[in-house]
Amino acid sequence: MSNTLQEFDTVVSICKDIFVKKMHDYSLSWRILRLPSITDQIYIKAQRIRNIEEKGLNKIDEDVYSEYIGIVNYALIAQMQFTLSSDSNAENSLSDKEVLALYDRYVQKAKELLVNKNHDYDEAWVNMRISSLTDIILMKIFRIKQIENLNRQTLVSEGIDANYYDIFNYAVFALIKITKQK
Repeated sequence: MSNTLQEFDTVVSICKDIFVKKMHDYSLSWRILRLPSITDQIYIKAQRIRNIEEKGLNKIDEDVYSEYIGIVNYALIAQMQFTLSSDSNAENSLSDKEVLALYDRYVQKAKELLVNKNHDYDEAWVNMRISSLTDIILMKIFRIKQIENLNRQTLVSEGIDANYYDIFNYAVFALIKITKQK
């Protein structure tokens, strides 16, 4: 498990570096997005990964690794928006320092979930295929969409935020596996 946590930290550090650079370039423009729009952004990235996995090639100069980084960061953006709610005037309502504190807070929660699930599942993800991780991310997206369609009124299911955490962790697992393959 300690190796997984080290790999987790390494991958998340790469994702955070990209997040910080995009925050510099785009500011907090993502603050205008409503949760369904963020869900759709994650869907677009996951569907592109699946298409590349099935076709074996990509025509846009962004590889699968970059798309998984995007999924990690959008899953965290979703957690932030879930808490903050979108606001068309909110782009400048948070400082960069506050946003990064939220980023770290949600990473820590995801890491705690990973530790607990890895204990119970005995790190089963290690033996999974990357394509299965992609499929599970897509399934989680469809679950989120259904929960959104139900106005979050579920009978027995986990909430939207739990699914975003799972998407985050599955994307991190995919990044770890891709890194090991290189």
